[in-house]
Amino acid sequence: MQRPLDAFSAKWDALYPAISQIWIRHWENIIPIFEYPMDIRKVIYTTNAIESLNRSLRKVIKTKAVFPDEESVFKLMYLAMHNIAKCWNRPIKDWKAALSHFAILFPGRFNY
Repeated sequence: MQRPLDAFSAKWDALYPAISQIWIRHWENIIPIFEYPMDIRKVIYTTNAIESLNRSLRKVIKTKAVFPDEESVFKLMYLAMHNIAKCWNRPIKDWKAALSHFAILFPGRFNY
């Protein structure tokens, strides 16, 4: 029987040869995600919010040519994230189900 990663490689390596090789090299770091329930994995897989945040932060950094020191970068990022967070108005999809699983897996970290 063919492993799913081998099936993926057979289908996509011609177009994207690096992907399966990266997965194979970093397999020990990838497999822990599969130990989580599907509700948690759905939340982890959802990268749109992360990509949106990164795009917004890049836009802020791009407008500045030089930073006097590292602390100024941290201050700018803090203020940018504070302003970006004001625009967030949609909840993460499937968050309630994932939150229930997080509460079971990591007891004592949630205050209800």
